[in-house]
Amino acid sequence: MIAPKFMPVVFKQLWRHRVRSVLTLSGVAIAMFLFIAVQTLQEGVRRSTQAAAGDTTLVVYRENRFCPAASRLPQFYVDRIEKIPGVVSAVPVKIVVNNCRASLDVVTFRGVPRENLGGPNGWASKWQLISGSVAEWEKRSDSALVGETLAARRGFQVGQSFDASGITVTVAGIIRSPEAQDQNVAYVHLDFLQQAAGKGGGLGSVTQFTVRVDDPAKMEAVAEAIDAEFRAEADPTMTSPEKAFVAQAGADIVEIVKFTQWLGWGCLAAVLALVANAIVLSVQDRIKEHAVLQTLGFRSSLIARLIVSEGMLIGVLGGAIGTGIALSVVHFGNFSLSQEGLSIGVSASWSVLVWGLIISAGVGIVAGLVPAWRAGRREIASCFRAV
Repeated sequence: MIAPKFMPVVFKQLWRHRVRSVLTLSGVAIAMFLFIAVQTLQEGVRRSTQAAAGDTTLVVYRENRFCPAASRLPQFYVDRIEKIPGVVSAVPVKIVVNNCRASLDVVTFRGVPRENLGGPNGWASKWQLISGSVAEWEKRSDSALVGETLAARRGFQVGQSFDASGITVTVAGIIRSPEAQDQNVAYVHLDFLQQAAGKGGGLGSVTQFTVRVDDPAKMEAVAEAIDAEFRAEADPTMTSPEKAFVAQAGADIVEIVKFTQWLGWGCLAAVLALVANAIVLSVQDRIKEHAVLQTLGFRSSLIARLIVSEGMLIGVLGGAIGTGIALSVVHFGNFSLSQEGLSIGVSASWSVLVWGLIISAGVGIVAGLVPAWRAGRREIASCFRAV
């Protein structure tokens, strides 16, 4: 590009046309805000549905059922599942949600046996307790361990009671987990939830089984063995990897997020048009100034680079504003798309910030290429003759 000593010239050109520069920066910021918002949605879908090489978790659900209210399996299935070769553990889970449709504000209860959540090898061993304690959860049957995202969105505090779906619990702790599904749920005692759920089947009935296998390579074989074990039963099963299950159950959300890719490309096109228009108008106003610069010894290539740098600066400044606002809204908003009791988090990361700045700078450079090429090819005499 250009040497740092020439950057004050670029800033001065932007400052001379303050209204135009502010309007252009605002347009770029709004477009990049939408673009980054789309990227955070897509990042959340990728994290929730893209399988990793080390995944070892299967979800056993009632066949041909997806909504938790419709999936009912006998709890005694757990003993038969644990005997299948390759299975390390099987945990019966009862799920109750206040809204089974796609929504941004869903409270999901997950009931798990006390022995499977606590202890050195329990689920809680992988969590970070932000406040409260697992011991307090074990003491009270109506207590809940609430995910950080759900607690922030609803304003829950340790010791506070809340009600959803006709179920009243007291917050015993707030947890942070590496698993996206743990961040937006309230973990309660299985027997308590079975009795409190009313029409959910009562004691002895669960929604699903969470199964861990000893080798990721055995996932498919173990899933087929589990389904074969219960194929002749009155309640047959459908077993799939956890992330594949999330993708299938939240298919509507995934498709909507995929469609938003077109919105993202449209935003980039808008940025390109805005910056290009601003630079073209700016260059048109400075034709005679460029002729003076050439007379003073500025080469045509340097003038062209100044114009390209101007486009890059507009793109970076507007992109930084839009990206920063988008990531702040996502971070403090604690948004999560939920469907069928499963959550897809809207996640912000440093990589999204970096890519946002790189893309906005790149678009600014591209927008300035044609005006810079035209300005660099003008002869001094023709510039002085221009109006």
